[in-house]
Amino acid sequence: QVQLVESGGGLVQPGGSLNLSCTVSGIIFRDYDMGWYRQAPGKQRELVAAISRGRRPNYGDSGKGRVTIFRDNDKNTMYLRMNSLKPEDTAVYYCHAQRGRLEHWGQGTQVTVSS
Repeated sequence: QVQLVESGGGLVQPGGSLNLSCTVSGIIFRDYDMGWYRQAPGKQRELVAAISRGRRPNYGDSGKGRVTIFRDNDKNTMYLRMNSLKPEDTAVYYCHAQRGRLEHWGQGTQVTVSS
């Protein structure tokens, strides 16, 4: 059974930082391209950042300059470091794994940026 489990979400003040983790089981983690997406109420899901099997990062417009993505293949875990958070970063953040046409999603973790 494939599982992608996100953690690290929560309430943070504007300007603050947050670290998200996605721990994966049931697949060969190192064979998958990974990514973080987010979905705010009433909006489409959008890419925050992705990292390839070869550890090449790719940042969406919403994350450029404020987020860092990295992965630890030994721990089957992907991370997202977010800085200078704004209220508009409030969303459910989802972990995504893809290998060719195979893809898997996590259940999401809520991030709320508010004072």
